[in-house]
Amino acid sequence: QKTSFHRSQTLDFKNGYAFSRLPREGVGGETLFANQLSQDELDDLCTKGATLTYGQVKRPAPSRFTPAFVAYDKKVLKFDAYFQEEVAISAEEHYRIRHVGIYYYLEDDSMCIIEPKVKNSGLLQGKLMRRHRVPKNEHGDYYHWKDLNLGIDLTIYGRTYRLVNCDSFTKVFLESQGIVVNPPEELVLDPYTEQRRTPVQKRIVPAGPDPFRQFLTYDTKVLRFYAIWDDTNCAFGDHHPCIIHYFLADDTVEVREVHKRNDGRDPFPVLMRRQRLPKIFVDKNKNFPSCVLEITDHEVQEWYSPKDFAVGKTVTLLGRTFLIYDCDKFTQDFYREKYGITDFQPVDVNKKPLEKAPQVIPPYNGFGIPEDSLQNCLSLFPKPPRKDIIKMLENNLKVLRYQVALESPVPEDKNRRFILSYFLSDDTISIYEPPVNNSGIQGGKYLKRTKVTKPGSTPENPIYYEPSDFTIGSTIEVFGHRFVIIDADEYVLNYLERNAESFPAATVQSIRDHFLPRKVVVETTSSGIPKKDLDDLIVEVQKELKLQEPFNTRQFHETFHHFDKEGSGFLDKARFLDVCDRFNVPTSTILLKKVRWKGCCACG
Repeated sequence: QKTSFHRSQTLDFKNGYAFSRLPREGVGGETLFANQLSQDELDDLCTKGATLTYGQVKRPAPSRFTPAFVAYDKKVLKFDAYFQEEVAISAEEHYRIRHVGIYYYLEDDSMCIIEPKVKNSGLLQGKLMRRHRVPKNEHGDYYHWKDLNLGIDLTIYGRTYRLVNCDSFTKVFLESQGIVVNPPEELVLDPYTEQRRTPVQKRIVPAGPDPFRQFLTYDTKVLRFYAIWDDTNCAFGDHHPCIIHYFLADDTVEVREVHKRNDGRDPFPVLMRRQRLPKIFVDKNKNFPSCVLEITDHEVQEWYSPKDFAVGKTVTLLGRTFLIYDCDKFTQDFYREKYGITDFQPVDVNKKPLEKAPQVIPPYNGFGIPEDSLQNCLSLFPKPPRKDIIKMLENNLKVLRYQVALESPVPEDKNRRFILSYFLSDDTISIYEPPVNNSGIQGGKYLKRTKVTKPGSTPENPIYYEPSDFTIGSTIEVFGHRFVIIDADEYVLNYLERNAESFPAATVQSIRDHFLPRKVVVETTSSGIPKKDLDDLIVEVQKELKLQEPFNTRQFHETFHHFDKEGSGFLDKARFLDVCDRFNVPTSTILLKKVRWKGCCACG
């Protein structure tokens, strides 16, 4: 009553490897009871003979099943074959014989056809048919290894292959399967290929020049000359470096221009295309328009040849004159062997460097500083003069201020006072005039910040004022105006004393002497004298002076400075009384004693 007879799967793959396993179910899905014995014990039981004298004899276990793709893995049958292919477009051959190898893979009954590649055959060779199962007929059958043998015609996809030989493995395999292998046949050769392999008979060389022989002899051999085309006679002409190529295969000439970067010329490499160049024309009628005709041998008496080119020689090609100054090594060997020329000394065509004309700097025009105006003479696009960045960073915000008086014959300018500022960062000077009420002169900026040259310096070698030039009483000339330094800022004294090694001793001493009276006054003020006593003495002296006639205070001060030649701020008693008598200042004995007593107390 059983209707299902299928068997369970025993073949499987694990990690890419094929293996077999024991069936889990019986035929038709019957239940198999688990066996507690190992596979080795089961094999021993199957192979061990019966020991009992009664009962049924056990049959031996069947051999393990091995699938075809495992048994025939990497086993291939190889047959040597050929097929005939028609050639309908060639007059020299009507058909060709092509040799191929037919490979049969036993693991999956697939086939492929490969033709060995022949160099320069002009055919698409290699794998002619990819590996797959090849259909045998229209009924769906496929070729099997049983259908293959030597000496048979095998038709695959409309092309008939003749199997003529096989390798030793194929022969042994077929014979082991009971197939009688036919004797091998000779491989048919391609008649056109054999014809090409036969040596070609040397043809008779004609007595005259043969262009074909010249082409075969001198093909790819070119003479190279280095030349200069002098085009200076034309407008914007120049010397153009060129390379002249003479092709020995057909006596043609080509001229190429050598370009350099940024030479200002269009990048056309070929100056004259490859052509035969005429050297001497045949005499003809001058009225005939020869420019529209093609040049042939009838119009040319002589063409250019290798003997017309040599190092140091001048040649005219199509109206352009070229001076040949050198050639390459192959050209030298050619002329040495054929013409016996041994002198190939190159010609020096390098331009002699032009003498650089001295640049004449025009005189300073007075606009801006000389360094800035000089940039207009050095370049088309002037750039600002370079600055000392280190000096600017070290002396940033460091300014030396002086009080100066204008030295002028105009009486209104005698009382004018100015502040001269010297900027240490860039050695510039600015002058400012403090406004004075009811003076009739508008104060403010007198000179903007700029460099000032010393009198007598030239624009080519300007000499600017430095801090060492500013001493008390010295005269500074600024663009035609003379200023006398009469005072300085205390920062000037401090800066000069900190950097005394960078300035002359006379400059530092001049500033020190100028500040000495102020120092004495400060010391006197800071002494032990009560401030009230000093104020009372000043008020008493002012009262005595008011009792006199109108008093010229400015002239009185100038006289004291005149007699104080050392600038110490002190006068002896005799000279002091002499000055007071000149200005009719009353010299009360009691008042003089008070002044002298206060002075003695101040001096300690």
